[in-house]
Amino acid sequence: MTLDVTAVRRQFPALQSDTVFFDNPGGTQVPQAVLDRMLGYLTKSNANRDGAFATSRESDRLLEASRGAMAALLGAARPEEIVFGPNMTSLTFQISRALAREFLPGDEIIVTRLDHDANIAPWRLVAEDRGCLVRWLDFDPEDCTLDLAMLDTLLGPRTRLVAVGFASNAVGTVNPVAEIARRAHAAGALCYVDAVQVAPHRRIDVQALDCDFLAASAYKFFGPHLGVLYGRHELLSRLRAYKVRPASDAPPGKFETGTQLHENIVGALGAAEYLASLSDAASSDWSARFDRAFSLIEAHEARLTQRLVDGLQAVPGLRIYGITDPQQMGDRLSTVSFTLEGKTPRQVAGSLGEAGINAWDGNFYAQAVTERLELEDRGGLVRIGAVHYNTEDEVERLLTALARVA
Repeated sequence: MTLDVTAVRRQFPALQSDTVFFDNPGGTQVPQAVLDRMLGYLTKSNANRDGAFATSRESDRLLEASRGAMAALLGAARPEEIVFGPNMTSLTFQISRALAREFLPGDEIIVTRLDHDANIAPWRLVAEDRGCLVRWLDFDPEDCTLDLAMLDTLLGPRTRLVAVGFASNAVGTVNPVAEIARRAHAAGALCYVDAVQVAPHRRIDVQALDCDFLAASAYKFFGPHLGVLYGRHELLSRLRAYKVRPASDAPPGKFETGTQLHENIVGALGAAEYLASLSDAASSDWSARFDRAFSLIEAHEARLTQRLVDGLQAVPGLRIYGITDPQQMGDRLSTVSFTLEGKTPRQVAGSLGEAGINAWDGNFYAQAVTERLELEDRGGLVRIGAVHYNTEDEVERLLTALARVA
């Protein structure tokens, strides 16, 4: 079975226009199932938590159903390992602040130059506050892959945490997170993973990765604006949260400060239900359905990625940053960034926008990447990002438009 993209696209109201959405790395469109969940919540069960009345009880049920769905989506051992928040960045700052209580002057934190700043800035600020040392893991500018040999030279007895992205939001590289977590743990350090960019493309299993924390954003996997954090239960239990006094002292409640974005949390349930619906697995088990759904998604996106890379390489004056070797395509996502000779990234993105094609330009908050590639002062990159609702015809439309721009 292959993915029925025509049937998929019918479920997304935004896709009924003539716009081509290749701005997906910055946020995907949402299916009707998500809109229905959010509207249903606001019209039928809009209430605060723990009330002794029907709408509050139904609200609690839906919020916990979403927590369970997110636990299955990320492979968590139990729903209590899932924490909701306004976005990945806010959740990372919150966890970094709690972890900082345990860090001592002279301790070391490793970050990478391939990461979004949301997985760099919180740790740099922790280091500044606690007198810790930040060590930088570099990447190869030729193919934008991390230098794992360098990681072994950075790890040491004072390393407390390794922060790494599952995939680069700037150039699409998929990092060997399980191996990085293994090396971090061997050195006695924790591993914090930014999985925002990989979540719409590949199956995530925190048990297989053996990471300690992993953060994602629902609006990158077809849901509403919402942050989702996985944390090992023993770590979430041990850490002291910054919270108000009446809030629970147990996870996940102690990290969910104040009233949460209830309708968005229920919308994330709708996103999980949508993803599960893509599966042809004859099972009611969330995990089995996610396994099959992402298998179909990956196969479809692999075809789009190969055509996208091949076509972009044929455009005169265009340079792709990241993996282009056909033998390494499994180590990259369908997020492809480039520059075009004689044009600024904003000019290229503007021309594509005039042609009805959405594309991002700049550094995408991955400033360490554009600085390392010496592109920060030249407007950064143009970024194209396909997901499973994109089509081969849309890729051809993009390539034709770029040929005109070039």
